[in-house]
Amino acid sequence: MSQIIQFYPQKTVQSHIKAVTLTALPPLALYVHVPWCVKKCPYCDFNSHELKGDIEAWEAPYIDALLKDLEHALPLIWGRRVVSVFIGGGTPSVLSAKAIDTLLAGIRARMPYLADMEVTMEVNPGTLDNTKLKGFRDAGVNRVSLGVQSFDDELLLRIGRIHNGRQARNALETAYALFDKVNLDIMFALPEQSFAQLQNDVETALTYAPTHLSYYHMTIEPNTYFHRYPPKTPDDELALDMQEFIETSLADAGMRHYEVSAYAKAGHESQHNSNYWRFGDYLGIGAGAHSKISSHDGIVRQARYKHPQAYLDAIAKGDGIETSESLSADDLPFEFMLNALRLREGASLNDFYAATGLGLMDLQPALLQAQEKGLMEKQHDILRVTDLGWRFLSDVQGMFLK
Repeated sequence: MSQIIQFYPQKTVQSHIKAVTLTALPPLALYVHVPWCVKKCPYCDFNSHELKGDIEAWEAPYIDALLKDLEHALPLIWGRRVVSVFIGGGTPSVLSAKAIDTLLAGIRARMPYLADMEVTMEVNPGTLDNTKLKGFRDAGVNRVSLGVQSFDDELLLRIGRIHNGRQARNALETAYALFDKVNLDIMFALPEQSFAQLQNDVETALTYAPTHLSYYHMTIEPNTYFHRYPPKTPDDELALDMQEFIETSLADAGMRHYEVSAYAKAGHESQHNSNYWRFGDYLGIGAGAHSKISSHDGIVRQARYKHPQAYLDAIAKGDGIETSESLSADDLPFEFMLNALRLREGASLNDFYAATGLGLMDLQPALLQAQEKGLMEKQHDILRVTDLGWRFLSDVQGMFLK
């Protein structure tokens, strides 16, 4: 998945009684949002807009706006090195390889970066061919996240995808031939999905010997077509059986379940997403992109204008920031745990202190409650959810909300 989305309605930076003071700054990642899709999927609540007409009308102005957005943001992150780049959407692969080359060249010219940094791009099997994928690689993309969702034609049709199973398999074969790092995105508990169909999807995915796989439970989100017209989905018992089959099959294939929806072989964990989960910083540019930026004086969250034209208009006038909010010390236990508890390894108290400037006493009431219910455990200075807590993660995270 691309970016952790949160919305803050205030335009002005607010002041708080209890300030946040940090002694060190976390790693910084860059997220780039491309807001267009060929077709809006009925389950999708991301900031994506169905493309009307040819992408060429939008492409050059949008790339130019992204680089101006980055330039406007540089004072917030001056001198900090970017550790990863993630181009998400929407469907970034609707853009041409030339546009991605211009974008990545512009980023490299404006920011210091790790020489071997991970540069991920989300791609859709319905918008790809061998030439385009090779062009993305030559532009500097070194990891692709392929939105397959299923290999079953019937299921793909039900969830409104523009590709079929054959196109998904062809895209995977091409991606593995061109890239050393490939993430495979699949969903389960799809409308009227049978256990046999789930088994076939898992077994098909494993024939490619994936090194990273994101397996998501499809949920019905507000403001989506499926929310207005709910499809019939597997009941909770069947969905749990599906999840257990996924976990067992991928474990048997040597993949570690290192995050709620992410599985990887050793050394192939997503660097970019791991930075989110460890409460690292990220600068988000593009329509609707979100940022979390730390300084020694505190932590600020920002959101860009969501609609592509509104974003372009705002950039032309100055910057694309619609909302900005300073986090208080009271916000941080929940903000930290919302991310860190998604990791199977949990987080250390040292990590919590470094990222927030707070200590164990700031976690104690919620932590004791979670421990008493058998949802969390503390081993030395490591905090993590138990197997029971893993099943009720949202409830555990909510305990830290003040």
